[in-house]
Amino acid sequence: MAGALTAALCLASGAVHAKIFYSRSEALKLAFPDADRIEDQSILLDDEQARQIEQLAKSKLESRLVRISRGYRGSELLGYAVIDVNTVRTMPEAFLVVLSPGGEVRMLRVLAFHEPLEYMPSARWYQQFEGKTLADPLRLGGDIHGVVGATLSSRATTDGVRRALALYQVVLSRPK
Repeated sequence: MAGALTAALCLASGAVHAKIFYSRSEALKLAFPDADRIEDQSILLDDEQARQIEQLAKSKLESRLVRISRGYRGSELLGYAVIDVNTVRTMPEAFLVVLSPGGEVRMLRVLAFHEPLEYMPSARWYQQFEGKTLADPLRLGGDIHGVVGATLSSRATTDGVRRALALYQVVLSRPK
């Protein structure tokens, strides 16, 4: 009885609000359903790359270590996937940005959201990023509609998408 009461009080108080929607492996299967292989690469950005990404994204990088996944079907590159982890208000969110080989947002999926769920935008809101590139303004109140009651979440996601697109431009689109 005491355990049930404690659990009920925690739930009622909003103390428990973290939500994990997809594991990394589940997210990559969603990102590349037709892939016969997915290759991961960790990249430590040098000072110049980090500076360029922050300048293009108009947003600060939380880490210079990035992990990129590439989906392939045979020798054909299907696209890139980047997981962005950032702080919304006081708690983290993680989302997957899937880019086409040409650097266009193909898909965005929230993997984990640790703020209260009422601060998380709807799935439909996330769809407005599809088809966007770094050439688009990607600004709340402009080409990206804001969400009443989820302004910080909307801003954090928009910044993360810009970082992923800037990473594409600075690192991924350049020949090796």
